[in-house]
Amino acid sequence: MSTEALAVLAVTVAVAAFVQGSSGLGFALIVAPVAGILDPGLLPVFVLAAMIPLNLYVAWRERASIDLRGAGWITAARLAATPAGLALLWLIPDRSIGLFVGIATVLAAVVSLAAPAFAPGRAAYLGAGVVTGLTETATGVGGPPLALVYQHRPPAELRSTVAACFLVGEVASLGLLFATGEGEPGDLGLAAALLPVIAVGAWLSRLVHHRLDARRMRLCVLVFALVSGLVLMLGL
Repeated sequence: MSTEALAVLAVTVAVAAFVQGSSGLGFALIVAPVAGILDPGLLPVFVLAAMIPLNLYVAWRERASIDLRGAGWITAARLAATPAGLALLWLIPDRSIGLFVGIATVLAAVVSLAAPAFAPGRAAYLGAGVVTGLTETATGVGGPPLALVYQHRPPAELRSTVAACFLVGEVASLGLLFATGEGEPGDLGLAAALLPVIAVGAWLSRLVHHRLDARRMRLCVLVFALVSGLVLMLGL
């Protein structure tokens, strides 16, 4: 990767860490399309690995607000769907991964924008877990189903519960990817190298997360996701 591309990726990761640390949504939606444009080989391992320290921090920062019941159902369904997500990755030719991520990103953003308000129950938790297990393992993008479930809950509950669910799921997905040869330990090097910019974004989110207009931030993230996904789909 060129110095210019690495700089673009580093800035993108820092902004994404700030956005997700502040609003509970956005890291993969921001980073995956950009990574797919710069180097499709980064997906999904880089995105999954980069999110682990961020979600560990957010889950710990707001641990008192975690919805343990919802997180339990989501995590169980997400883990059950992880092998199917790996199978989906096997079915996608390398040259088509950018197109697939673009389609997944645009669909997720459209659903997130259009979904009406509702009170989540067991079926919603299980459905979100299954979809997240499929899409996050295959592409690194899995946040919108969880955001849909918690979009009308208090911001701290959304941030902390989504982070906790992501944390468990990302470790499981990476373990399965490495065990089946779809990922190599060396693929973690770039994520490790960008830990400082992840930390900067997370630290900045700590300063503003309790004051931010989460609804407006979510809208900006989803609009960005739509544009980035369309760029990937069109191969620009």
